[in-house]
Amino acid sequence: MPRDPDDDALRWDGDDDPTLAPGWKTVGNPAPLAGSDDEVTDAPAEASGGEAGAAASDTDVTGAAQTGSVELVVLGVLGGVYLLYTVGWLITALRTTAPGLGVVDDAMYALGLWLAVLAPALWLGLSFWLSARRRSRLLWLIGGAIVLVPVPFVLGVTA
Repeated sequence: MPRDPDDDALRWDGDDDPTLAPGWKTVGNPAPLAGSDDEVTDAPAEASGGEAGAAASDTDVTGAAQTGSVELVVLGVLGGVYLLYTVGWLITALRTTAPGLGVVDDAMYALGLWLAVLAPALWLGLSFWLSARRRSRLLWLIGGAIVLVPVPFVLGVTA
């Protein structure tokens, strides 16, 4: 059967080249992804020679699991809450004047206000940096959402 010249536009010379990137097939569906059981558990077990390699590959697969949809939504909502907290503390810091007790007292009061503006962003960043496990990270973020509420803004003290 003669080849149609229009089909040449759908393929490249060398599609059947064995040096293509691993995980890609030249025709049809792609090969199994790196996280699938077929490819990940077989290759390290053969390379290390036995069950030790299979056990190591199982821990790699479970350690590199993807973030679920619900967790992404929760992280997005908490990130938005922290952004709102930062804005609330910023408005509080801009509207509030120092009590005028002395130079050092006023400087410390202003420093405390500006540290309160930075606190939600620092808490969010440190909770991702320091918490390796998902559950502890979410607990730290929920705890921060409770602790870092901009109370002066919420109560209207700065108005």
